[in-house]
Amino acid sequence: MHNTFRGNTPPSTSLPDSADSDRHSGARAEFLWSFVYAWNGLVYAIRTQRNARVHAAIGTGAIVLGLVLRISPVEFAMVFVAITLVFIAEMFNTVAEACVDLVTTEYHPLAKIAKDVAAGAVLLNAILSVIIGMLVFGPHLLAIFFRMVGH
Repeated sequence: MHNTFRGNTPPSTSLPDSADSDRHSGARAEFLWSFVYAWNGLVYAIRTQRNARVHAAIGTGAIVLGLVLRISPVEFAMVFVAITLVFIAEMFNTVAEACVDLVTTEYHPLAKIAKDVAAGAVLLNAILSVIIGMLVFGPHLLAIFFRMVGH
C-alpha cells in the first residue's frame, strides 16, 4: 500500500475523528497543490524557453491541420503523442540545464555532456515527430494534391 502521508507515518487509529479528518484533508490539499506546482512548471517552460514556444506553435499548427484534413481519431492520437513527447523532452532539457547551472557556472566537460545529451533527446524526439507527421499528414496531402492535378 502506498503511503501518501508526510513523513511516511501511517495514520493513527487512536486519533479522534476530527484529527484523522484534518490529516486526510491536509493530504488532499497537498495533493491538489501538486497540480498547481506542475502547472507552474508548464507555464515556466512556455514563458522562458523559446524552443518550448516553437514546439507549442508547431503542435498547434499540426492540430489545426489535422482538423482541416479530418484525420482519423487514431491519427490524431499519434499527432498528440508526438506533440506531447517533444514538449516533455523540452521540459526535461530545461531541468537538466537548470540543474547543471545550479551546480556550476564554469565550463566542465560533464556539464557539457549533460546539456548536450538532454538537447539531443529533444532533437531525436523532434525528428520522430516529423516522421510521424509525414506518415499521418502525407497521404491526406497527397490525395488533395492528386485531386487538384486531376489524377
